[in-house]
Amino acid sequence: MPRVAVGGTFDPVHDGHLALLKKAFEVAGKEGEVVVALTSDTMARAQRNRPVRDFETRLRNLENIFKREFRVDNFRFEKLHNTYGSAIEDYYDYIVVSPESEPMACQINVIRRENDLFPLKIVRIDYQLAEDKHRISSTRIWKGEVDEHGKLMA
Repeated sequence: MPRVAVGGTFDPVHDGHLALLKKAFEVAGKEGEVVVALTSDTMARAQRNRPVRDFETRLRNLENIFKREFRVDNFRFEKLHNTYGSAIEDYYDYIVVSPESEPMACQINVIRRENDLFPLKIVRIDYQLAEDKHRISSTRIWKGEVDEHGKLMA
């Protein structure tokens, strides 16, 4: 039974996030489990120069998306209070990342080795691109450049 880690702030949720989560569920399969580490309010706001919705709102949004888009029940959420969460100490097989978060996954594996744990298999997805061939990001959405699907805003 594969156990898969994935994490983020997920605000607002966009096609890049959906691709990341879809890959996590593909890797886990029907028998595995996906653990979604959702950044705490303190962590989310410390890393950004833009507004971020509160943890409970972001959690509800993800739960609704999981019901509507993925129709799965092999997941659980964890509140992420630091960069690594339970990935440096708990049993996991995989971590699914974007190019932006891949270095963090490599650092997690360094710490796991120091803690006498097997390294995680890193599964990297490509960025989802907007119509202008630049990546879709929550910041670009917040700035009004693109929508959650990468459509350019006028």
